[in-house]
Amino acid sequence: MKPFDAPQVALGALDTEAVATLIAAVSDIALILDRHGTIRDIAFGNEELSSQVADDWVGRPWTETVSADSRPKVEVLLADALSDSTAPTWQQIDHLARDGTEMAVRYCATRLGSHDHLIAIGRNLQGIAALQQRLVDAQQSLERDYWRLRQLETRYRMLFRSASDAILILDPASGKVVEANPAASLLLAADARRLVGRHFPDGFDEAGGRAIESLIAGVRAAGRAGDVRARLKSGAEFVVAAAPVRQESSTLVMLRLSPVPTKDGGGTPEPRSRLVKIMEKAPDAIVITAHDGRILNANVAFLDLAQLTSEEQARGESLDRWLGRPGVDLNVLIANLRQHGAVRLFATSVRSDYGSSSEVEISAVAVQNGDQPSFGFIIRNVDRRVSGDGGDRALPRSVEHLTELVGRVPLKEVVRESTDMIERLCIEAALELTGDNRASAAELLGLSRQSLYVKLRRYGLSETPAEGDGG
Repeated sequence: MKPFDAPQVALGALDTEAVATLIAAVSDIALILDRHGTIRDIAFGNEELSSQVADDWVGRPWTETVSADSRPKVEVLLADALSDSTAPTWQQIDHLARDGTEMAVRYCATRLGSHDHLIAIGRNLQGIAALQQRLVDAQQSLERDYWRLRQLETRYRMLFRSASDAILILDPASGKVVEANPAASLLLAADARRLVGRHFPDGFDEAGGRAIESLIAGVRAAGRAGDVRARLKSGAEFVVAAAPVRQESSTLVMLRLSPVPTKDGGGTPEPRSRLVKIMEKAPDAIVITAHDGRILNANVAFLDLAQLTSEEQARGESLDRWLGRPGVDLNVLIANLRQHGAVRLFATSVRSDYGSSSEVEISAVAVQNGDQPSFGFIIRNVDRRVSGDGGDRALPRSVEHLTELVGRVPLKEVVRESTDMIERLCIEAALELTGDNRASAAELLGLSRQSLYVKLRRYGLSETPAEGDGG
């Protein structure tokens, strides 16, 4: 605050009435206080404010007219005024109005010349508070609208991804794909992320490309156009339909690609072939993924194994979500597929969405589609093959057999298999050295005869003891 340089010259000798009128004019509310903070007089420059102030303020301490959390602020104002501070502070004080609500006023207090009386000049903040409340209401309204839009977008994304028809969203100005659903990526044998940004109709033969370009031009000019037929260079033929889609100030084109039925009533060779129908109904789970392990298709057996209700719940998700060792099994499988092209009898487990687990064997193959391969996984449930205690598990016959287990079973099981194999070989060698005398063999191995008999039964070496066995 900067005071007047020469107030006596500028204002002259103002009388008390003039000063009182001036104070009332420049403030919404003015309080005359004694040095103890008791209200001695009140003036209002705001009629709305005066109607909310109780009649019994005069003669009461200022702290009794404010809310509990504003009382320390009143004490600060009084202390500043009594200390003759040259830079008095402003504090927001909440008064208790007639109707029981809180009334916000911003105060500054100072001493009245050499007198012991103080003056507190207040500015009504109710208008600002109302504006702030309107701002908060507007922000909440925007937030609600935002979440409604998010929900609509989520529903759109779910419908777009779960649609069985191949759908592409195209920017006609650049001729590039803006969005593509999983069905389109499967139909065009390309990763959806590689389709986005790719020029369309890339991959179609010359006649099909011209037909699609004519279709898009017709939609841009008239808003509609008849369906056309177009053939990929690979030979697959589609019926292509188009419709305009408004987005902000631009217009995009939505293309729907449907396989042209063959003479025998089927669809295109790959998606609707007899082989695919057999795979869909196979008792073993079959999953087709993109190069990064995201599921493109899964048959009914996999849905049963993962306890899913529809293929849409699996489509677009990583197969790693259901494998027994997240972040390990799928990486090992994909690394071997990239290196060798196929994997056989990889042992792991599959966890369902409801927590149950099944022991499985996975065989997989990589199929090259353009620049990136697709992977096919055949997952066989072997729960009925696995015994409860592992006692019936066949032992490896050699070190070479042990090395074959690496990558198919966890390291812990490989070590267990190795230990069993070495233990059996040692027992067989001891029996051979002692002429099948089990008492001597047990002594040679440092085992009790009872322990030796248990291990003989375990490894299928138990026979009726010969005479002179000592056992």
